[in-house]
Amino acid sequence: MSGKKSRNKGQRREREFAKLIEGRRIPLSGAQEGFENDVQGLGLNWEVKARKNGFQTLYKWLEDEREKPDALALKADRKPWLVVLPLEKFLELIGTCDEEQGR
Repeated sequence: MSGKKSRNKGQRREREFAKLIEGRRIPLSGAQEGFENDVQGLGLNWEVKARKNGFQTLYKWLEDEREKPDALALKADRKPWLVVLPLEKFLELIGTCDEEQGR
């Protein structure tokens, strides 16, 4: 994919994600100092990554018919834990937290 097509694809995904979480896309993200991360929303700063087939294994693990996990916990040696879960599940958890805190 050419540079312009790749950039446009990334910006489309950033706008799409910002809309889904009712956040906002950061213009010039990564292009200029002071404009870090791609999206802000839900009290978090987000980096948005999109790949044609780059995350196949993660999707396969989440879609496992036998185990049916809600989320994945991942850890590489000498690196911090990561959690991967479908956006719908994440928003459900955030909504539950907000309700419990009276928001």
